[in-house]
Amino acid sequence: ENLPGNRWISPSLQKAVQDRLEKGEQALLFLNRRGFAPVTICRACGHQIGCDHCDARMVEHRFLKRLVCHQCGDSVPVPETCPSCGAEGRLAPVGPGVERLAEEVAELFPDAKTAVLSSDLFSSARALKEQIGLIAEGGADIIIGTQLVAKGHNFPLLTLVGVIDADLGLQGSDLRAAERTFQLIRQVSGRAGRADKPGLALLQTFQPDHAVIRAILAGDEEGFWRAEAAERRAAGVPPYGRMAGIVISSGEVDRAFDLGNFLARNDAALRKIGAQVFGPAPAPIARIRGRHRVRLLVKADKNAPLQAALKDWLAPIRLRGDLRLSVDIDPQSFF
Repeated sequence: ENLPGNRWISPSLQKAVQDRLEKGEQALLFLNRRGFAPVTICRACGHQIGCDHCDARMVEHRFLKRLVCHQCGDSVPVPETCPSCGAEGRLAPVGPGVERLAEEVAELFPDAKTAVLSSDLFSSARALKEQIGLIAEGGADIIIGTQLVAKGHNFPLLTLVGVIDADLGLQGSDLRAAERTFQLIRQVSGRAGRADKPGLALLQTFQPDHAVIRAILAGDEEGFWRAEAAERRAAGVPPYGRMAGIVISSGEVDRAFDLGNFLARNDAALRKIGAQVFGPAPAPIARIRGRHRVRLLVKADKNAPLQAALKDWLAPIRLRGDLRLSVDIDPQSFF
């Protein structure tokens, strides 16, 4: 089913929401992306506005009327002209965030009461709790939310969950992407029909044959974990192997790479336990707060004494100047 031009809610999902509104029930639209749009691009020269301090795009937050970096927190007013070519009135938002979704919902369902649940829209945990209480009492017809809505909240009137972009968490090189996406969508889908009324979850995806999407639609949690375990066992990654992520950072990229190359060359302590070193390479987010980030990955057998070997490997290192080094054993993320 194709999405209408410049829309993010499919006709099927729109109809399902309308049906709930007519019954006096609630609908939840889930999109795990804060702000209005993840990219602001110049239609004249193609420039994408990025953070001055990080290798990350600035995210438009229309409620704040600012562009915000989700890595370092820096923010600037939304410019009227392109910072690259100077063209006026040619900047355009690309892609949806929850604020953009709220704008579309207001156009499609003008009489519905809408609540947006996103961490950046609440000044305190108390304010969030009050909003959740109002929703549970029927104070909103349509709830639009990020992963905040997956955290065990009970909305008795909620009978429909629409996942706007089920593919969002499947992109990138994170080894746990499939696991995270499966768990998150299962949790969110479970918000519907928790009281005495049956619930329905609809997923919008461009990858209907992806193993994660198929497992969610089939409700085959056991099958998903079997397949995931087989892949991890074959690759020798946790929990069937050990890994360590090493991130070196500095204000000067050459200094970070010099230390990374030194560690990669002098890996005898790791080879002694049969471990391998990969890298150095730019980290997936290669610069945060003006610091360049270089990454190495260490991979070892499950029963190898990895921590002792890492200690011996890193013992000769003396960090000078602004060099920093962090070690993450069996990392949960790979940014």
